[in-house]
This record gives sequence, structure tokens and C-alpha cells, in this order.
Amino acid sequence: MTSALPPLLSVKGLSVSVASSRGVLPILADVSFDVPSVGAVALVGESGSGKTMTALAILSLLPEGSVVKGTVELEGRNILGLDEGELCKVRGGSIGMVFQEPAAAFDPVYPVGSQIVEALRLHRDISKKEAKKLAIEELRKVGMPAPEERMTSYPHELSGGMRQRALIAMATIAGPKLLLLDEPTTALDRTIEAQVLELLADLRKESSTGLLLISHDLAVVAEVTEHIVVLYAGEVVERGRTAEVVKDPLHPYTQALLASIPDPLARGPRKRGEKIDRLPILAGAPPDMTDLPSGCRFAPRCDRRRKECDEPVMLRKHDGGAREVRCVLYDDEEVP
Repeated sequence: MTSALPPLLSVKGLSVSVASSRGVLPILADVSFDVPSVGAVALVGESGSGKTMTALAILSLLPEGSVVKGTVELEGRNILGLDEGELCKVRGGSIGMVFQEPAAAFDPVYPVGSQIVEALRLHRDISKKEAKKLAIEELRKVGMPAPEERMTSYPHELSGGMRQRALIAMATIAGPKLLLLDEPTTALDRTIEAQVLELLADLRKESSTGLLLISHDLAVVAEVTEHIVVLYAGEVVERGRTAEVVKDPLHPYTQALLASIPDPLARGPRKRGEKIDRLPILAGAPPDMTDLPSGCRFAPRCDRRRKECDEPVMLRKHDGGAREVRCVLYDDEEVP
């Protein structure tokens, strides 16, 4: 992922281990990627791949006792290890956050509007009256119907789509440089999902905000992002431009992910009576993080496994360096 401009966010060699009742779990291993200042990057993988833990590490929201190595640079400044006061300026200020389950993201005992106002005043020295005016405008910007009325609504009084819009408004109201979204369309029906994706596209056009999208939905990723990073069992197994990865996936895991969903580039509704082929299922399960394979972590599930897969596998450049893949199938195509 190269750009003429320095990256907005640069994650380098990020490794995370957390304590558990089963011992120390290595959650992430040497994860690296960049988010351009005006680009959109997706972190993709099935449950347990490390997507959300990457987001939590970026924001220093990991469980107490976690061990973190590597750097997370925002505009060239390493934000790992900042004190709580500085982190508060980053969270919700420089980085806007939209986590899963918008119903859980809001405090149920306060109106949505007051929570958006509070989020803004944490980062801007303005009066409550001015903050309320800006909150109404932000709700209008994200397509909230009757924004003045919704200011006094409680989270449970809003539909799922409205809650998601309100959460995006709260994440963007302070003018963040980076918007981090964790499964923003989960539990939404296709109509509302399409509206949220259109909203994200509009927000990117209107501002210079970078986007880091965490999703298991390749169809959403193909529609929203320019670059993709595929995670498996805490490791990057493939990365490159989204259109190229979706069209011609290299890693067997990426191939299996794409084969198990309908065509991510053809999102239209099916015609009446139209038959679809049964989609293949990726057999097996991710490895136990306390007992990882010595070589390729995907090898036990891979139908193209070789003896070389039992040795450590490095991330290799491919296609002139435009893409990277962690797989011995491409050893002969390695680029310096």
C-alpha cells in the first residue's frame, strides 16, 4: 500500500498477547499495514482472526495485563504508551470510533443528543448551546430523520439504522482524521446496510477522513475500500488493492473466504425463481492460540498443503511488490 503522501496511520510489527485462564494467548503476530490520509483500508477475517483486537490495540483499549509490541503511528507520532490524558484527545478526537452493536455503545439512561453533545465538548471548548446546534447539524448530515426530535430520543427508541446513524454522528462530530468502524453493518437488513454504506461514501467525499473498516463481509469491503488486509489467526496472510484481491485472491484462505460468499461484486437482488449454487464451506476451525502450528497457521485446513508449510512462512511480495502473501505456493515469485 504505497502513497505519494505519508500514511495517516501506520501500524508496524504489532504483536499482542493477553492473559487468560488458559495462560498467555498470542492474539496478534507482527501485524503491519498503512491507512492513507484519504483512503479506505479493510481488515478482513473470520471471527477470532484478530480484527477487533487490532482496533483495540490501536486505541490502547486492550484488557489490563496485555503485552503489546510494535508501533502505531498517527501522522508520524507513536500513540502507543500515551498517558490517559493524551489518549482521551486521540479517542473520539483524532480517531472516531464506531464499534459493533450501536445499542450497547450508547448509555441507555441518557438521550442520544446529550451523549453526542458530551462527545463534542470533550474535544471542543464550546458552550452546550453551540454543541447542541452542531449535534443537530451532524445528525442531519448523516441522514437522521427529524434530527431535532431525535436529540431527545433514548437509544431504545431508535431503530437499528437510526442508532447506527447516531453513532456515526457521534464518531464524526469532532472532525476526526481517521474513522475506525468495526462491523458497521452487522445486524442491519440489506436496505439499511445500503443506506449506511452510501452514508460512509458521502462522508469520505465531504471530508479528508481516512477509513479503517473491520468486517467479515467481503461484499461490504469490496464496495467501500481501496485496500484490504486479510488476517488469519492473528497474522496477515494477504494484502493488496481490494479490487485485485477480490478478483484474484492469492492465499488459499482468502480464496476460501471469497468462495464461501455470493459474488461480492454483484450485490443486486435475485430474480424470482433464480437458483443459486450451494456455496462451499471452509472446513475445520482456526487453530488453538495456545497450541499454534509451527509453520503456516492455515495449513491444517488447507487442501494444497505441502511439507514446506510445516516451516515458518514469511509474508512475500508478489506481482512486482504491489501485493503480499504469506504462502509457499508463491516462493518462486518472491520479489526483493
